[in-house]
Amino acid sequence: MFDELMGRIAGRFTRVEPRRRARAFVLGLLADLPRKNCWSIAEHAGDASPGGMQHLLAGARWDADAVRDDLRGYVAEHLGDPGAVLVVDETGDLKKGTATAGVQRQYTGTAGRIENSQVAVYLTYAAPRGHALIDRELYLPKSWTGDEARCRAAGIPDGTVFATKPKLASRMITRALDAGTPACWVAGDEVYGADPGLRSDLETRQVGYVLAVAKSCPVNAGAGACRADQLAARLPRSAWQLYSAGEGAKGHRCYDWALTGIEPRRRGHRWLLIRRNRRTGELAFYRCYSPRHVSLAALVKIAGLRWTVEEDFQASKGLAGLDEHQVRRWTSWYRWVTLAMLAAAFLAITAGAEHASQPPAGQIPLTRNEIARLLTALTIQPARDTCDRLRWSAWRRRHQHRARTCHYQRQARQL
Repeated sequence: MFDELMGRIAGRFTRVEPRRRARAFVLGLLADLPRKNCWSIAEHAGDASPGGMQHLLAGARWDADAVRDDLRGYVAEHLGDPGAVLVVDETGDLKKGTATAGVQRQYTGTAGRIENSQVAVYLTYAAPRGHALIDRELYLPKSWTGDEARCRAAGIPDGTVFATKPKLASRMITRALDAGTPACWVAGDEVYGADPGLRSDLETRQVGYVLAVAKSCPVNAGAGACRADQLAARLPRSAWQLYSAGEGAKGHRCYDWALTGIEPRRRGHRWLLIRRNRRTGELAFYRCYSPRHVSLAALVKIAGLRWTVEEDFQASKGLAGLDEHQVRRWTSWYRWVTLAMLAAAFLAITAGAEHASQPPAGQIPLTRNEIARLLTALTIQPARDTCDRLRWSAWRRRHQHRARTCHYQRQARQL
């Protein structure tokens, strides 16, 4: 299955050297390395230095967007379902300095606060047989798009303009649907539910959505506009029904749910979906749309699938090094992230194939984590030659010596 995946993208590399190096790079991302960067991956592959892996990310001729298209096709071929859900969300990577493309002090859910970070928006394909990341866009704050010299230094293409996170999400959804990816729903959190442009784009394409909104979100239930939480307070006790939002690690995620129609004079069907925590009573709200009528149970299922993107972030970071890139430039970021998504998709699809068959008695099907462990133990064999290890030790110490010397020389010139 891994050979099938690498064969699918082989034609994107015009020369055999980067093609072979890309294969070694993806195997390095899947390997059980304490840290994943060009140094550790090159050493794992048996290279004499990290120069070849760095060239793959920064200088070799290949199109990361074309590989992304191959990745999306690979996921759709193995997991495709007409009722699939496209899930959008962003995640951030903490960074130091100001030279890395897109970095600034901004809120990131990774830290739960404002930090110096780089934020990107991702698209997950969620279907009954599994889910995986299929697209990505780096978020550039206005502090970047308004500074041409800074953008040029980071390799950001000329003419790149500011785009909000919902706009980036709409761009990825459009690419997926235009490519024929089978899906009829979109899900996302409040960042996306609050954007009327994204909702309008989806309605124009007759694509249903279940998008989270704040409790203060204004809604029109036919008798004038009011806040979402005010509309929820008017619902009778009989409006609430118990449904599971999906299976969790410790059982079903059960909540009370209510559904009420909104904007009755517009074409299509629109609802406010409300989730109530059975223990705390905390409420969560979702704006929903569908070109045809659907049941409360169906909308609950779609709302529950929003969490698949969080699982994909966790798996892609923990198993495929999605967030371990030590690159500053635009092209290098897109190449690293695309190859990491490719590695993570391989694990997701292998796990999906395992879930399609009956596991041995008394066992659960193989998970992505377990597949990664078995792959490392049985298939991925790092270079173990003593001379290679000694050569790498010498290379690291020479590099560190040069870096230290440069730092001290720079400091001396400033005194």
